This record gives sequence, C-alpha cells and structure tokens, in this order.
Amino acid sequence: MTELSLWQIGIALVGSFIAGIINTLAGNGSAITLTILTEVMGLPGNLANGTNRIGILSQGLVSTYGFSKRKMIPFRESLRYTIPAFIGAIIGVVVAVNISSESFRMVFRYLMIGMLFVILWNPSRWLKTGQELKPIPYILAIPMFGLLGFYGGFIQMGMGIFLLGALVLIARFDIISANGIKIFLVTAYTLVILLIFQWNGLVDWRVGLVFAIGQSLGAWSATKFAAENPRSAVWAYRLLVVIVVVSILSLFDVL
Repeated sequence: MTELSLWQIGIALVGSFIAGIINTLAGNGSAITLTILTEVMGLPGNLANGTNRIGILSQGLVSTYGFSKRKMIPFRESLRYTIPAFIGAIIGVVVAVNISSESFRMVFRYLMIGMLFVILWNPSRWLKTGQELKPIPYILAIPMFGLLGFYGGFIQMGMGIFLLGALVLIARFDIISANGIKIFLVTAYTLVILLIFQWNGLVDWRVGLVFAIGQSLGAWSATKFAAENPRSAVWAYRLLVVIVVVSILSLFDVL
C-alpha cells in the first residue's frame, strides 16, 4: 500500500470533500478524485480507478441514508430503471479490469459537450416535477440505462451527470428525486464493483480510506442542504451547469 505524506493527505481530504458535494448534487466529482489519485498519489490508472470506488461507496452510503431517511428516494418507481443500469455496470467493470480506460477518456470529452447542450436547451425541463411529464417508453429506456451502467462500471467519471440527465429527461423524475435515485444506484453497483477490483488486486485501501472520509463528509453536507433548502433544485441545476462547463474546459486543456 502507498505511504502518504501529510500534504498528500491534506489535498486528498479537501479534494474528496468537494467531490462528495459535487457527486451528491450533480456529478463528475471523480474528475477531482481520479486526478488526485493519479497526479498527487502517483497511482497507475487501473489502480486509481479501483481505489476511487472506496470513496464513491462511502459517500453513497451516507447520501442514500440521508435521502431515504427524509423519504426523498422513490425506490419502487426507480427499480425499472436501476436494474438494467446495474447489470450494465457489472459488465463494464469486467471490461475495465482487463483493458485501459484511456480510450473512454477520449470519448468522454465529446459526451460532455453533448450533455452541456442537453442541459442548457430548455432549462425548465430540469425543474419540473415528475407528475408534469410523461416518461419515454420503457422499451426504449432499457438499452439507454444499460449503456449508462456499462459506462459507470468501466470508468465512473461523469457517470453522475449522464445518469442524472437520463433520470430527468428520459424517466421524468424531478432533479432532487433523480439525485437520490442516482446515488442509490451508484452505491449499489459500486459495492459489487469494488469487490471485483479488490479480487484483481486493484485497490489501495490506505489511500482509499482517506478519500472515503472526505467524500462522506461532503455527501452529508450536500444531502442536508438538498433536504432543507427549498431552492435546492435550482442550485443543483446551476451546479450541474458549472461542473459540465469546467469539465469540458479541463478536458480540452483550457484550464
């Protein structure tokens, strides 16, 4: 396991705390954690990918508990979408432990550009409640969520944004409920994915547990904000736009 200096621990805690907030209210916090894992901790790509799942699992458990305690996750209604995504995620991680994720990173930047247009086109769609909109036919939603799950199992980076978009625009949940469902799904498949990475020797627990502390604290703070702030849907949408824009600029080396 990797030996950590105090400055590395400090950067990891601050970065993972911010990532925990971002992942809970929007998505793509893994862009922060994976960067720290590779550039600051010096972990190779596949080991960073596996280790990153520890923090994702810990923040997910905290957020899922917080949202479900406040009855903000429609579990029954979400199962028909989360099951195909869960299956896709397991297939994705089997592929991830055998090949490099660099090819997916190339595709990722263009997916993010597409997502930015989707988010900015008619913003009101993101702020309507589920009762105001009719979901896309389920037969069409199954392959979409299966592919999303595959992507999340493979690399995770940006998965929260894409899944949030699918839950709002395809399944027609409101953005706060969609955030709760997103977190529940990612937590469920991350538990299995982490075991698979561990089986293949691709998890550094000493590093991962530091990230778990920061991401759990960030997730708890964000969940509390979402539950208690009446304008949390608006702020979640604004944060989503900012994160996507920053991600695109970073992916194209503008930042």
